[in-house]
Amino acid sequence: MTLPLKHFLSLADIPASELRAILDEAHVRKKARAGFPKGKVDTDAPLAGHTVALLFEKSSTRTRFSFDMGMRQLGGTSITASAADMQLGRGETIEDTAQVLSRFVDGIMLRSHSHETIVALSQCASVPVINGLTDYNHPCQIMADLQTLEEQGRDLKGLSLTWVGDGNNVAMSFVNAAAKFGYRLVLSCPDNYQVRGQDVERARSAGAQIEIIQDPKRACESTDVVIADTWISMGDTDSDQRLKDLAGWQVNEDLMNKAEKDALFLHCLPAHRGEEVSAGVIDGPHSVVFDEAENRLHAQKAILKYCLEA
Repeated sequence: MTLPLKHFLSLADIPASELRAILDEAHVRKKARAGFPKGKVDTDAPLAGHTVALLFEKSSTRTRFSFDMGMRQLGGTSITASAADMQLGRGETIEDTAQVLSRFVDGIMLRSHSHETIVALSQCASVPVINGLTDYNHPCQIMADLQTLEEQGRDLKGLSLTWVGDGNNVAMSFVNAAAKFGYRLVLSCPDNYQVRGQDVERARSAGAQIEIIQDPKRACESTDVVIADTWISMGDTDSDQRLKDLAGWQVNEDLMNKAEKDALFLHCLPAHRGEEVSAGVIDGPHSVVFDEAENRLHAQKAILKYCLEA
């Protein structure tokens, strides 16, 4: 009997028990590598003989290096292609590309502009498809974020997280994961930058504790974690308007002082000091952004292993 494919497209679609197992695997694999050179293969090499295609419609630093190195450490290999290297959605349909690549590789990671693209790819592929980022969500990032919080000794269940700024694709994945891990999420976004209401309601109906508090100072009162992201993403053409609209949502020292004394600051990077976050916060004692960036590697190794059923 052929088992159903394990795609990794949205945290909302994956059972809480399986997400918990992925996170546990990330912790175990990271600890098992302590003292290893970065290029050394994991002792068990669970993906030996496997190859994953890494496809990039949008450029990347952390996603590209973490998935590539992750496959190497797991004993497998990867093939990387940008939009300029292939005909995805241009000279060839997404559906045809999915079927062709499925004959060549064991899995596909796509970093895409449109979420519809990755959904179409997954529907026609006969190998697992992993979401490296779309305009809708960024599930791999949130798994690394949650791993980082647990490394800092925080119990996710009951933890208070506050998102400040643009209610973008990263914010959406925090919404999708809230019911799965039991943390309380506060969203503080200006008008016209809020997370889509229907997705918030869907998460609430699944048991998520999500509150919308537009005033960032009130939203950060006694919170355990403050999270920000860049205000201007690749493809945005309204940068001047965004900077103006979001100016009151900068995470700075005054805002962090509203949070708990031991509160942590997360940012998926790249960051723009002086815009969404002050240098004093991102380079200060509350910040764990570089641990967070490193954990993209370990979380994604656990995702790869989960999807390829190794």
